[in-house]
Formats: sequence, C-alpha cells, structure tokens
Amino acid sequence: MLAVIYLLFNEGYSASAGSELVRTNLCEYALELARLVAHLLPEEPEAKGLVALTLFQHSRHDARVDARGNLVTLEDQDRSRWNRDDIDEAQRWLNDARMQEPFGPYQLQAAIAAHHARADSTSGTDWRAIARLYGQLVDATGSPVVELNRAVAVAMCDGPATALDLVDRIAASATLQGYYLLPATRADFLRRLGRRDDAARSYRQALDLVGTEPERRFLTMRLAEVTD
Repeated sequence: MLAVIYLLFNEGYSASAGSELVRTNLCEYALELARLVAHLLPEEPEAKGLVALTLFQHSRHDARVDARGNLVTLEDQDRSRWNRDDIDEAQRWLNDARMQEPFGPYQLQAAIAAHHARADSTSGTDWRAIARLYGQLVDATGSPVVELNRAVAVAMCDGPATALDLVDRIAASATLQGYYLLPATRADFLRRLGRRDDAARSYRQALDLVGTEPERRFLTMRLAEVTD
C-alpha cells in the first residue's frame, strides 16, 4: 500500500512522460492518502516516514520549474520558495517515526530529504551524511536507483571522478538499462571533469531515453554547453 502511494506521488512529483514535469494535484492526492494511512496505522513507523518524505519533497515543488515550465535543478532552486510549513510538518512526522522501530526505507529517504530541507544552499548541505544514509538505503533495498543517487552525493563530497567509477559499475551491471538518469548523471560527472566529448555522447544517450519535455530541454541545453 505504501509503495503504491509513493509511486503515485512520484508520478506527480516527476512525471514519466508528457509536457509537464510536475503534476501538483497528483502529489497532493498522494499526500492526502499517505496522511490517511498514517492515521489509520499509528503503530507503523514507515507510514509516518512516507508522510514525512512526501512532505519534504512536496515542499520544493514551486521551485522545481521556472515560469516557462523549464526544469530547475536543486542547486539552482530559489530556496525561499520552498514551503516552510510543509518542511516543519514533515520534520514532526519524521521525529515521531524515529521513536518507533524499525527504521525503514521511507524513514531513511525522509532523513535524506530533511538534510536538503535544513541546508541554506547546495554547498552548505551535509553531503557526507547524505551519502552515508544512501549507503544504508542501498543495504536495505538493494536498489540500483538508490546506488545512483548515492553516487550523486559522493560526487558532491568526494568529487566527480570517484562518483564516475560508481556510475560505471552500475552501468556495467545493466540493471538500469533504459533509465535516462543513468547516462544523464554520467554526462554531468564527465562535464564537470572537462571530458566534453564523452559528456556529449552520454547526453545524447540520455536524450534518446528521456520522457518529459522539460527534462529534454534541460539535457539539450547541457549538450549545447559541451558541444559549442
């Protein structure tokens, strides 16, 4: 049940296809369902963790696209547009969940989101703590998507070269074949390392797989940066 609600929220938070990246009404519907389940199952800490996670994520929705509907990365988001009421409520749900056992995947993801919510900038984010939490989440879930997210955190604290090795290992396993964020992430690390030709090839691979127009425009812009 929790997994279905989270899938519904994610489709609203980052659509899999179409002209829009964010579908706010779908996010709000999923959040309402998550709150309902948490109230019906007060002894289930993961239900509370899911509410916290969705609230932390939802708090940023106004800042994730610009006035033209273009994707705005976390690094470039105007954090004054993050909804502080959502963040405060999310923290209360997370604190409540932490008082119960076990500490599961939704609580771990909420704890990661809390680090982002507390930081006043990308450079002021505790990326090493986030990388550790992603490591725990990999152990709990075995998810290659989580491993990819951990690589992003590693890039922020140990540099893109170290993170690129992690991404290449994920790519070699073929577990994320067809997932556009794998070549997109690899392209970003290569761009930051100054390997423009390699970055361009990875951006083109990502463009072949991407589903939404805002993400396509963003990748096209990045591709232009390494081919000019």
